[in-house]
Amino acid sequence: MMSAHPAFHESAERAVPIRDLGLTIVGTSLEPVIAAFETELEESLIKVRPRFYLSTEWGVADQSIAIAIPFYLARPELTQLHAERACHVEGSGPKEVLRYLRHEMGHVINYAYRLHEQKEWVERFGSMQKPYEEEYRPRPFSREYVHHLPGWYAQKHPDEDWAETFAVWMAPGLDWRAQYAKWPGALRKLEYCERAMKDVIDREPVITNVALHEDVASLSVSLEQFYRDAHGVNGGAAERPAVPEIALEGMLASMFADTEQAAVRAPASTLIRRLERDVPASVYQWTGHLPERTRWLIEFLAERADAAELTYRVQQEKELTIALTSLVTALAMNYLQSGKYVP
Repeated sequence: MMSAHPAFHESAERAVPIRDLGLTIVGTSLEPVIAAFETELEESLIKVRPRFYLSTEWGVADQSIAIAIPFYLARPELTQLHAERACHVEGSGPKEVLRYLRHEMGHVINYAYRLHEQKEWVERFGSMQKPYEEEYRPRPFSREYVHHLPGWYAQKHPDEDWAETFAVWMAPGLDWRAQYAKWPGALRKLEYCERAMKDVIDREPVITNVALHEDVASLSVSLEQFYRDAHGVNGGAAERPAVPEIALEGMLASMFADTEQAAVRAPASTLIRRLERDVPASVYQWTGHLPERTRWLIEFLAERADAAELTYRVQQEKELTIALTSLVTALAMNYLQSGKYVP
């Protein structure tokens, strides 16, 4: 059977404006997931029906009820490309897409009914006027927030805190009262969410605007431009934090100190770079350290290993992979706590 989409000619399509790639939700794996989500909305008795469209990332424009879905989820070839270039796919598979849809629906409900103007909303989550920063320093395992999306995302901003709380409240079959019984701060927010939803369930939304932000049909940049500009390594060297090279070289030298030259050996940098595929997403999941920063950190370690001409015994690959993963995680936690990888 012929594919519903033309073959992905990587070199050619990377230069074509994204708007000309013919990307739509209809006929893709996203379509049945959205249908399942709409069934969830019906079962939750939620009146608001958002519009779904493809854009550069997940999101809901301010004062809108339209949900943007990343265009790269519309085709498996683009999803794979995104995983390679950004080190993290927000919505890898139907279950994960549903998790993101529930989160974005939280924003829709917040804007549709202007919940953020309520006194108790502000008391529970904080002011919407709080600066929105892309890089935030979460407190892992804090019991003041629910844990839904990776990276302790509820701690990023009051609007995200509400959206994460709503997503947990909406999740079918989840006994959130039992799950968060020993998390008093998070439980209070969930109980507020329950009351707020009962209050608005029969009301028509105040906001019904479905304006689109960066609709895929209007994206004039090519895939190459998109990944260079939006997902370049840490946005450029100017934004990279200073890292004491001598300190890291000492750590690496200690790790690769085995001197058995008779064994089969390989460049340490080769092993380090293998971490780039899976480690950034995992580190983000449990620390909040951004995947693109972790990728840069791994590449930096590989460069330092090359500079020191470090090698490793191939038979030790498993143990060294665990050690390297632990080192990267520790460095990421240092950065989140102090703003420095090496204090």
